[in-house]
Amino acid sequence: MTETQKNFPPKADQPRAEKRPPIVVVVGHVDHGKTSLLDYIRKANVAAKEAGGITQSVGAYEIERIHATHPDGSKNIEKITFIDTPGHEAFSKMRVRGAAVADVAILVVAAEEGVKPQTKEAIKVLHESKTPFVVAITKIDKPSADIERVKNDLAANDVALEGYGGNVGFQGVSNKSGEGIDELLDLILLTAEMEELKYDPSANADGVILESKKDSKRGFTISVILKDGILRVGDSIATQTAKGKIKILENFLGEKVQELAPSSPGVIIGFDDLPKTGEEFLAGNLKDEDIKNIMAITTCPEARKRFCKIDGACVVKIILKADVSGSLEALSDLIHKVPKKDKYQLEIISESVGEIGDADVKSAIATDAVILGFKVRSGKESENLAKDNRVRIITSEIIYELIEAIESYFTCLSAGDIVGELEVLATFGKKAGKQIVGGKVIMGEIKNNIVLEIQKNGEVLGTGKLINLQESKKDAVSVGVGKECGLLITSDVEIKTEYHLIQR
Repeated sequence: MTETQKNFPPKADQPRAEKRPPIVVVVGHVDHGKTSLLDYIRKANVAAKEAGGITQSVGAYEIERIHATHPDGSKNIEKITFIDTPGHEAFSKMRVRGAAVADVAILVVAAEEGVKPQTKEAIKVLHESKTPFVVAITKIDKPSADIERVKNDLAANDVALEGYGGNVGFQGVSNKSGEGIDELLDLILLTAEMEELKYDPSANADGVILESKKDSKRGFTISVILKDGILRVGDSIATQTAKGKIKILENFLGEKVQELAPSSPGVIIGFDDLPKTGEEFLAGNLKDEDIKNIMAITTCPEARKRFCKIDGACVVKIILKADVSGSLEALSDLIHKVPKKDKYQLEIISESVGEIGDADVKSAIATDAVILGFKVRSGKESENLAKDNRVRIITSEIIYELIEAIESYFTCLSAGDIVGELEVLATFGKKAGKQIVGGKVIMGEIKNNIVLEIQKNGEVLGTGKLINLQESKKDAVSVGVGKECGLLITSDVEIKTEYHLIQR
């Protein structure tokens, strides 16, 4: 049971009598054929092809497979759901919180190369998460293919294949010709049968957020995959960071539906805010207390989803980016010297040279990390992705400003009830109780539609309601530390420069 599920209201003690299809992810080393395997499966399936570009926004697709033909000529058709992004962040979350999106995994190993570093990493994750898996030995049509070597490599890495002292099924495949892919799909269904995947149709629906974004026309558009219960239009829904009521429900083909069955991917419109990728959700006839419990997992709002507990300590994860290797080394050394703040400590999970890209943001989404960049920029698409998923990116041309920003972040976490603090840099008059101000976030983050505490030299002068927040002249849900922004505030207090605005 995951941390979120502990806060879910208890389900009725009823047997999970209904069978559900398996949810499958593909993992393995880079360039070993993960993408081409999924592409072949999708293109060979009529239902999946009909989705077109829709699958790119949903993040998953379904196929149908004739699993058996009965004597009377009738056919047993089975569904399989594939998460269509190899190494999807929802699967990566198994490392952190055990959010087991996948029922079955396909471990891809190239016949010409064998087990490589990322293969070993995937094997470790599969073993730790106890996810059942099968092995697809790809590129068997290559002249340098050596299937026997792959089998031996796998055995040396604690993967015991069928016929080689273990029970892990395997199949050689060609992603070009399709050889072996039908047999691989049958192997997946057989593995799923052994897992006896069931669901309770009377239970509240629960599942995992696959993708989360703000659409200019449709609002908050959330891709999900359902694990239990039936998801219906009109259901209340909640994650740790967002809630709402389902107004529109679409299947993976982009068709509007009234309900969604377990193991099915789909799109939800109706959230009041953006949930985070990889979060678990609960939906149904939820009471206010149920929603409150789901969203109140951590005591510090700023810390929510930004650290995990290890041996009693709250670990804040950092992704480091720098312009050159020398800068990266210096920044890394300084980060390691930042002292613990109360029960908080830092952990650098990755460090690399170059611009901040989508891969860095997706890694931060998957691991709940903060991105720290020295003399590097991020592209517009990466910034939007980060903003939609509340990933904090802190950049500076001065290395010690980055260290100060992290120390400020620690201060916010240890303060507990302080979400963010902004220093007012400019004011633009007050009219009819409304005032426009400009400022810089010096701690935590400032969120839209929240009451602000107005301070002068630490003295509380009153409060105001933030009714509009902008960053770079564009509406924003939140603005993180080190960023400048514009605010439209309703208050009886006339706000002046050098005042501080506090969110709790």
